[in-house]
Amino acid sequence: MKNKLFVGLIIGFIAGSIDVIPMIINKLTWDANLSAFSMWIIVGFFLSITNLKMNGIFKGLLISFLILLPNLFIIGWEEPVALIPIILMTAVLGSLSGYVYQKINNVGQSKNSNITKNI
Repeated sequence: MKNKLFVGLIIGFIAGSIDVIPMIINKLTWDANLSAFSMWIIVGFFLSITNLKMNGIFKGLLISFLILLPNLFIIGWEEPVALIPIILMTAVLGSLSGYVYQKINNVGQSKNSNITKNI
């Protein structure tokens, strides 16, 4: 469990960093930057602890959009046009996060299953 959690948090950290770089370049406020970064840490956490039997891409999309949903109302109320890049980034980073997590997780499982077959 610890290894899965660590992998999920690292994936969240990387996705959060990728998401925040253009925000910093565009000089968005630090509360927006921290909100976006922390969202991806939480996405990574939930990727690692959630036991949904689905494709990693769809799992990443589902988790990231469920976490983003409350913020969409707040952001969209003030600046509806700002939702376009947010939704696009969430779709790309959410699906990539789920895909990478599944690939890393499956590699570890296949090695373990081969070890137990040989014993």
